[in-house]
Amino acid sequence: MTNPSPTPYGSPIAYSERVELLPLVLTSGWASGINAYAVITMLGLLGRYGGLDQVPDSLQNPAVLIIAGGLFLVEFVTDKIPYVDTAWDTISTFIRPTLAAMLGYLFAGQADTLGEAADQWWYAFLGGGAALASHLVKMGIRLGVNASPEPVTNVTVSLGEDITVVAIITLVLYHPWLALAIAVLLFAIGITSVFVLFRLVRRGWRRWRNRGTSAPPSSEGTYV
Repeated sequence: MTNPSPTPYGSPIAYSERVELLPLVLTSGWASGINAYAVITMLGLLGRYGGLDQVPDSLQNPAVLIIAGGLFLVEFVTDKIPYVDTAWDTISTFIRPTLAAMLGYLFAGQADTLGEAADQWWYAFLGGGAALASHLVKMGIRLGVNASPEPVTNVTVSLGEDITVVAIITLVLYHPWLALAIAVLLFAIGITSVFVLFRLVRRGWRRWRNRGTSAPPSSEGTYV
């Protein structure tokens, strides 16, 4: 008698399912590093009203949706205020990777054996690690953007992040590998942006520091 085939997120994880979980865990982890509350809210809504089996039932709970949605609104506002967003990001350094690790753990399903438990913790590690990496990139970009005195750039960047997270989470539930490829590309662009911004900020700081310090040209003539 053969064993029944595994079912998603509640029974032993087959090899094919392990592969299918990777883009979901890594992409949701990357997005959580930018806005974890938006990720949980979108996953819950799409799972509850879109009938998607990939989303764990716990994320579709009305209480979870209300709390995550409320925190998403709070972050939506604070993330657009210069320097307040940096303080929020600092606090979120531990929150975002932790929530992403929990998502990875939930995606792996219920563990009945030691091997399945190892799978759960492995996906938790991948999700949390992806979130920490993207979170640090986001903090670096925001520190560079906050060096600008006007608030328009900060608001524009924040709105772009919100739209990207909502779009990438929607995409990963339908086309997971495409979503992962886009997330990797955006992560690489983010790292490059951090280096470019910090070089520009450092150059501007040097110019500001050196202004007025250069010696005026000498008015003394040369006499023979």
